[in-house]
Amino acid sequence: MEETSVTLNLDAHGIATLTLNRPEVGNAYDEVLLRRFRDLLEEAAGRPELRALVVRGAGRHFQCGADLRWMAEVAGQSPERGRMASEASVDAFRRLNEFPAPTLALVQGACFGGGCGLLCCVDIALAVPEAVFGLTEVRVGVAPTPISTHLVHALGLRQARRYALTGERFDAATALRIGLVHEIVPAPEIEDRLGALLSEVLAAAPRAVAVTKHSLLRANRLLLTDKDASALADESRLQRASEEGREGLLAFREKRRPSWQPGNSGEG
Repeated sequence: MEETSVTLNLDAHGIATLTLNRPEVGNAYDEVLLRRFRDLLEEAAGRPELRALVVRGAGRHFQCGADLRWMAEVAGQSPERGRMASEASVDAFRRLNEFPAPTLALVQGACFGGGCGLLCCVDIALAVPEAVFGLTEVRVGVAPTPISTHLVHALGLRQARRYALTGERFDAATALRIGLVHEIVPAPEIEDRLGALLSEVLAAAPRAVAVTKHSLLRANRLLLTDKDASALADESRLQRASEEGREGLLAFREKRRPSWQPGNSGEG
């Protein structure tokens, strides 16, 4: 599982493709996937021929957020174990956000929770018109703290507050309007559009691109400090392990409404 939950391929032009590969659960992430994702990002970044990174999701969906069964297991474990899981989440998004080469993502199907966080951390995001989005963490009693800073950076505080607090789903047109994706491209054309963008990337000097990217992040205080990363991990762990977090994750597993939702008396 560890070796195949995320795969990395590097072509002759220096284009790395990182594929989330748990299609049977909508590419939902657990700690194994997160650590594999982090390690492959580090491996790709260390390749001298690297020019760009493309993030994809195998199968029907791009990425459906955290594996809630895994989160429920972690919520019942020790604080130390819970913190390790939260640190894995924070670190994975931090490394993608600060990746030294241009990063692109292609979205099909569902993109929920951490999937939206991935989009906020890449430089260019494309989506098919049928894609569906949502910052859905609060619906199951947990908080999107590992991606909270990235949400504000990409969407602005105004839009992040609305969609992170309601947990509502929205369509690709809305994702484009609020800045979560850059372009909506019909599925039959999206590979050609990706190729065109990669051609633009390859026309730019790689060192100049890396310096420009780092400068944009640094000058605007968008590089997470270790202190900030630690605080985000703590917030995530505490809410997941709270009574509310446990109830939300249990309700999901039992296919019922959580206690705080109206009409929760026995309805699915």
